[in-house]
Amino acid sequence: MEEKNIEFQFKARYYKAGKLDASTKQVWIVIHGYGQLGQYFIKKFQKLTEQNICVIAPEGLSRFYLYELTEQGRTDNKVGATWMTRENRLMDIDNYVKYLDTIYEHELSSFKNIPITILGFSQGCATVCRWAAQGKLKFDKLILWAGLFPPDMDFKAGHHALVSKKTYMVVGNQDHFVTPERIKDFDVLAEKLGIKPEKIVFEGKHEINEEVLMWLV
Repeated sequence: MEEKNIEFQFKARYYKAGKLDASTKQVWIVIHGYGQLGQYFIKKFQKLTEQNICVIAPEGLSRFYLYELTEQGRTDNKVGATWMTRENRLMDIDNYVKYLDTIYEHELSSFKNIPITILGFSQGCATVCRWAAQGKLKFDKLILWAGLFPPDMDFKAGHHALVSKKTYMVVGNQDHFVTPERIKDFDVLAEKLGIKPEKIVFEGKHEINEEVLMWLV
């Protein structure tokens, strides 16, 4: 058996809230976590649009049913998306970096001077870090919310992309995914990148906290 690759034209969706024009104060590009969809994730940032901030929410290129099929069928037909799995992962990374670059160029090529924040939530943290290191975007601030730097990222490229940027790690004190041990891993990876992100810990779980969100604005 021989595995082969092929390139073809591919359509993908993303979501946008708020105006993007000469009066826009900031743009936030927000990357959802595992099993989420852009159309629902973007609603968590509605408060930003009230501050004349445009929010753009890309969506993972692979979608799946969140509940397994049984002999009785599915009890719930909810669908989620993912950015990658361990299967054919390098191709998935290459595809989503190109996808995110395309959104960036399409939406922001005419707005060179608007401050841009990129935010990753949970699995989206690895995605946004790889995009920052490998993509074509220019941005001002990186926020990793309830997630870590990917341990296999290009640290040299990541250092060049992040060393002059403001970076944050945000986590709830009851987040069962981001444990104290995982935070230690975060510190090791940040040191490897040669950066010192500011940490923000809030009262809460694996979730977006609106009060912290508005503080970051």
